Amino acid sequence: MGAGAQPGPPSFARMAADPLRWRLLRELACSDRRVRELVTLVGQPQNLVSYHLGRLRASGLVVARRSSFDGRDTYYRLDLTRCAQSLAEAGAALHPGLRSAPAQVSAPSALPPEGGPVLFLCTGNSARSQVAEALVRVRAQGRIPAFSAGSHPKPLHPNVERVLASRGIEPAGQRSKHLSVFADRRFSYVITLCDRVREVSPDFPGRPAYLHWSVPDPAAATGDQEDTYPRFEAMAAELETRIGFWLATVGPGSTRSPVQEVS
Repeated sequence: MGAGAQPGPPSFARMAADPLRWRLLRELACSDRRVRELVTLVGQPQNLVSYHLGRLRASGLVVARRSSFDGRDTYYRLDLTRCAQSLAEAGAALHPGLRSAPAQVSAPSALPPEGGPVLFLCTGNSARSQVAEALVRVRAQGRIPAFSAGSHPKPLHPNVERVLASRGIEPAGQRSKHLSVFADRRFSYVITLCDRVREVSPDFPGRPAYLHWSVPDPAAATGDQEDTYPRFEAMAAELETRIGFWLATVGPGSTRSPVQEVS
């Protein structure tokens, strides 16, 4: 860089400036998606969508995870924590007075307004959806009714109580349930946490917003309880982050619109 030359715009500004990349960021901020779903949502050719997804992945804003339902598929998601950090850095690059620390969205004090009920679904309802239900129940302090179920329920995994206890949460009264228990129940949100259950989840009445968070199943790991615990901790940490950001979008003051499900 020559004398007096100014640095270019930060990475986030370069990535978000492209209209198609901005649209992809917006779609992935709502729900994890596969390429073919993004192609339908943005109305652009697959090769163009894949190219821009590659650019977003290289920037660290978007991450990919192989589908647990069909290994040929890949789910893409927006790394909201990385986005918050990048936005703060972009502001500081423009002017020191625009520097802002990323919000600690998972903090219990970040209390949302009252919102409609949410149903979390996974296959066994033994780990992921149970942890998500408990986290929302406690973090929202009862303002958002939370429930969970599975397509093939199994007993709660012992490590679920452990990861919740490490966060000061008592899973009192939680038990595994089949998703048919809630077939006639109205929800504001239905959030699937595994790729398999997303494919078999029924339509619920009342046109809820459907979101998908592709979270690995820690109960699928082999080994004893102590050996597999780190996977449960990683799962709980990911859910805590996702739920923290999600809570910022719910309630009467939010701008929620129904999330389109694309097959």
